[in-house]
Amino acid sequence: MMTLNRVGVYTSGGDAPGMNACIRAAVRRALSEGLEVIGIRRGYAGMINGDFVEMDRQSVSNILQKGGTILKSARSTEFRQKEGRAQAAERLNAAGIDALIGIGGDGTFQGATRLHDEHGIAVVGCPGTIDNDLFGTDETIGFDSALNTALESIDRIRDTADAHNRLFLIEVMGRDTGFIALECGIGGGAELVLVPEMLTDVDAIKERILSLMSSQSRSSIVVVAEGDELGGAHHIAEALRQDGAFDDIDLRVTVLGHVQRGGSPTARDRVLASRLGSAAVDALLKGHTCVMVGLVHGDVELTPLRNAWGRRKDIDRDLLQLTELLS
Repeated sequence: MMTLNRVGVYTSGGDAPGMNACIRAAVRRALSEGLEVIGIRRGYAGMINGDFVEMDRQSVSNILQKGGTILKSARSTEFRQKEGRAQAAERLNAAGIDALIGIGGDGTFQGATRLHDEHGIAVVGCPGTIDNDLFGTDETIGFDSALNTALESIDRIRDTADAHNRLFLIEVMGRDTGFIALECGIGGGAELVLVPEMLTDVDAIKERILSLMSSQSRSSIVVVAEGDELGGAHHIAEALRQDGAFDDIDLRVTVLGHVQRGGSPTARDRVLASRLGSAAVDALLKGHTCVMVGLVHGDVELTPLRNAWGRRKDIDRDLLQLTELLS
């Protein structure tokens, strides 16, 4: 069993609503077990520079409902090099940090895996990313909040689309996966949902949109993941505008962008983050390392970090079929 007296907690990569709730849970659970907790500011960049702060119960008071991350986040080109990781390990050892809890996505976990492999640093990951693309958990911290933020925007745009009989292409986040696009497309009643996991047939898209708008004389909403095969909503709009059949269609593009990352986390994300933050401490206490804590069918499960970022998490094909049936 590893010696466990002092635990470091950090967030890395893109922020996600619920990260603060996860920090709070990890800190308070660790303190309840008699452990000391060190917050590492600015992710791996702060780890390299020794940007550490001691944390107590008061330091995580009144943060449960806040978006972003009180520990800040940053991307570090230095940490991608062996020399940078060696410096980070040296800083951790000098500070007496026995193990780490990293909250983030695939990039965060790739870095944690290398830190473990090269320097023997014990680490447990908590899945914090709005993309919901990590293998080993049904949902990631921040996904539900981002989904509801996007859905609220789609509902508002639908009102304008209906008022003017417009076609809106709404781009949501999802560079490599279409989880947000798929679920907010169903929830928002989109006529089409375009995701990276499926080939984009421009001719089929044109035919579908023209059929809907001509036969029903109404507006249409198309939800597009930013990582769609054609390169997002603007590229698809350009392809449509080059077709004369769309000359009389009022086509607009809305890119929701980073608004999906901010804001107060939903109740679902707060509970998920709290469960996983506490579970990360529990995993360390039981001697586990280089694993991610996730929620699978309602139960906390451990997944090797390599699998969490190395194995592809596929979207629900039944939901894809459902979008076609309901549109």
